[in-house]
Amino acid sequence: MDIHTWLIYLLAATGLSLSPGPNGLLALTHGALHGRRKAMYTIVGGALGFVIVIALSMFGIGALLQTSLVWLTVLKWLGGAYLVWLGIQVWRSPSLSLEAASSAEPRAGWSMFHQGALSAITNPKATLFFAAFLPQFMDPHGSLLLQFIVMASTFAAVEIATEFFIASMANRISPWLRRVGRRFNQVCGGVFVAIGVALPLRS
Repeated sequence: MDIHTWLIYLLAATGLSLSPGPNGLLALTHGALHGRRKAMYTIVGGALGFVIVIALSMFGIGALLQTSLVWLTVLKWLGGAYLVWLGIQVWRSPSLSLEAASSAEPRAGWSMFHQGALSAITNPKATLFFAAFLPQFMDPHGSLLLQFIVMASTFAAVEIATEFFIASMANRISPWLRRVGRRFNQVCGGVFVAIGVALPLRS
């Protein structure tokens, strides 16, 4: 993957991490209730869950590409259409908000890790997103394992950094999201629409 392609992938990964979703809400809630250190269990669990989803998507797509490279073009255009649809949904989505009690019972770190991982693995939107998104960057002639390492590690790093920031600033971010959350969602949605239109046109 060349640096230009990787930067586009990094931008899209950042947009996905910042957009409304169950893992972002979980990091926000656990950060407010248990503090940023305990919330790291949730965050790392979620990142691992996303790595598993990326692996399933990439190696499944890789097996399909071994049948025919025509599938890569088909997947790119279907994926682009899905990303445009997803962008519209994000644009229209309500603000991410925190509604939690002022105190909470202590949670075991493993329990929070498990919850974060399950939230990512069982999120059908994440599965659909990666199935639509990854073919835009896959090189059918390159090493699938190396591409997986680059894409999965990049997304995991972005996800951990973004959610740690959200968890650390939970009590400050929540009021801000209530004020400008809709506009923020529109920016993220616009990024997804632009990517969905532009990526299938790349050679």
